[in-house]
Amino acid sequence: MTKDDKEKYYGADAIVDSLINHDVKYVFGIPGAKIDRVFERLEYPNNPKAPKFILTRHEQNAAFMAAGIGRITGKPGVVIATSGPGASNLATGLVTATAEGDPVLAIAGQVQRTDLLRLTHQSMDNASLFAPITKYSAEVQEPENISEVIANAFQEAQASKQGASFVSVPQDVTDSEVKTEVIAPLVDPKLGPASPVESTLLAQRIKEAKLPVLLLGMRASDPETTKAIRNLIAETHLPVVETFQGAGIIPRELEADFFGRVGLFRNQPGDKLLKKSDLVIAIGYDPIEYEPRNWNAGRDAHIVVIDSMRAEIDKNFQPERELVGDISQTLDFLLPYMKGYSLSDDSKKYLDMLREQLMLRDEPPAIKDDQVYTHPLSIIQALQDRVTDEMTVTVDVGSFYIWMARHFRSYQPRHLLFSNGMQTLGVALPWAISAALVRPNTKIVSVSGDGGFLFSAQDLETAVRLNLDIVHIIWNDGNYDMVKFQEEMKYGKSAAVKFGSVDFVKYAESFGATGLRVEKSKDLEKVLDQAFATKGPVIVDIPVDYSYNQELGKQILEDQLH
Repeated sequence: MTKDDKEKYYGADAIVDSLINHDVKYVFGIPGAKIDRVFERLEYPNNPKAPKFILTRHEQNAAFMAAGIGRITGKPGVVIATSGPGASNLATGLVTATAEGDPVLAIAGQVQRTDLLRLTHQSMDNASLFAPITKYSAEVQEPENISEVIANAFQEAQASKQGASFVSVPQDVTDSEVKTEVIAPLVDPKLGPASPVESTLLAQRIKEAKLPVLLLGMRASDPETTKAIRNLIAETHLPVVETFQGAGIIPRELEADFFGRVGLFRNQPGDKLLKKSDLVIAIGYDPIEYEPRNWNAGRDAHIVVIDSMRAEIDKNFQPERELVGDISQTLDFLLPYMKGYSLSDDSKKYLDMLREQLMLRDEPPAIKDDQVYTHPLSIIQALQDRVTDEMTVTVDVGSFYIWMARHFRSYQPRHLLFSNGMQTLGVALPWAISAALVRPNTKIVSVSGDGGFLFSAQDLETAVRLNLDIVHIIWNDGNYDMVKFQEEMKYGKSAAVKFGSVDFVKYAESFGATGLRVEKSKDLEKVLDQAFATKGPVIVDIPVDYSYNQELGKQILEDQLH
């Protein structure tokens, strides 16, 4: 950077200062010629408040990392990439963020404005590409407008339902001098509670119901709403079912009121409870987390919604009432009307029976001396014994994610992360990197299959470079097993799912990480103890026994046929 450059204020400076004014702590991405001045300004900032830049190995992983920041903090994570394939590589990460409610701002370079309509190197219509998969997609055509476009993109990403925003910036826009001051930090608008009349009516409706149930979803997991829900449950002991993304809202001391998670398949204790309930109160629930056609197939559920936005209506989801406003304030207003509430004795007996079912299904079988392949419940129990409440667990997609979502307990919101909207392979390690940055004083646990791990494993180098305390568990069976066992149930055989073998221990070591393998099932505890005691990234290869998936598969397919 020349002395003359330092004295000039470019579009790139306006981008960086806009990020500063939105209190961005981290930026993930990969540079390129069309946007390299922004990276220069990030690496050599005039302002010490500039975000820390994290160079990744793939733009898709950078988008996952930004989404991880968004999911954990509720504030938009930021990813920056160059033009052409640099931009298009963001697509999977952004569609996942938008579908699953994770706030993200993505910025990508573009050819200079004079080349936009020419068939030139990396010229494509960025804004049109991302419009269907983001909440906001725009291209800056005037350098003086950079800050306002970014401000609007941030605002849209953060508004309910949260999701991804995309801003395309032509090279000559970032390289132009800018005279307009960037927009100052803005205060987020504050919603009030839903109508007080509706809250009093809901209290009356709950008291009249025989078995009211709370269904907690993704928008119920922010700190204020979690606190309000816990206060309500402590007073009423209303039974609770979580979606996968609502994991952790119920704390240890209220675990007796928790009846499991629902999502993906209709065969859980939580499904039985939702079916029997004569009043389902859906709090912060999004249909993509678990389609209403699964838990309300008969269309006979009585539903009340408490949310920050209107519900998406379909033939299986038609709420009787909607309480729209700040969820935590709405629940705080409801609480005094519920003082002294108690379920009926008949309902308590039913819940006791369901609670027993929930406990029994978590028991792992005994381990044999010569056993090589480990039962899924044994892995989950071993993790449960080592993961403390403040640790974050990120979960990829595969057969293991069904087991983890069913059986692994979490007691803090946004500390057990699943992709249950897009079911995107490869999210676990990038999310773990984000979690390790946001929560640096705890161990982070990342879980994948042998298939999904290699979708994003190149960024193990990023974790090593940053010396992050991540234990990544690979459930290894040599197949795309989630596809395999369902094909076997449908066709009696599987196709296109078998991998060649990979030595994940050597792979880890080649990156400078620690690699461990469970050679026999009885060694699982010892190996995990070593992994959790080791500083820096650790890969643990666990050969897993998925033969128990057959029964699970039958249940999934039966549900799909209804």
